Amino acid sequence: MARRNTFQNNSSDDDDVNVTPLLDIVFIMLIFFIVTSTFIKEPGVDVLRPDAVTGKERRFASIIVAISEDDEIWINKERVELEEVRAIVLQLRSENPKGTAVIQADTKSKSRLLVEVVTQIRSTGISDVAVSTEDV
Repeated sequence: MARRNTFQNNSSDDDDVNVTPLLDIVFIMLIFFIVTSTFIKEPGVDVLRPDAVTGKERRFASIIVAISEDDEIWINKERVELEEVRAIVLQLRSENPKGTAVIQADTKSKSRLLVEVVTQIRSTGISDVAVSTEDV
């Protein structure tokens, strides 16, 4: 009697590829990149910063305040009044208590306004306030 080769299609659950561990790894990597990424904050107005030879690069500033050439104060792309600076900085500081502040003052803005903004920021407890400059 001749032997017949029979092909049996025994599909079972063991033959499927389990992608659950792969999805876990992808989601963990996604969470890692979101948590470790830094987002660029912009004050909302372009300023012509003054030149400086002694400027140092500062990478992580959680609060950025801009003063335009028309002496307008901008925080988080919104124009604010000098009296509102302290309250807004306090709110931003509550989100990141260890954050620092950087002021981008236009070369044509009044230095008195810059000093008043620095005073408002320091009154919130932030002692590390820097003025942004251009490298020469």
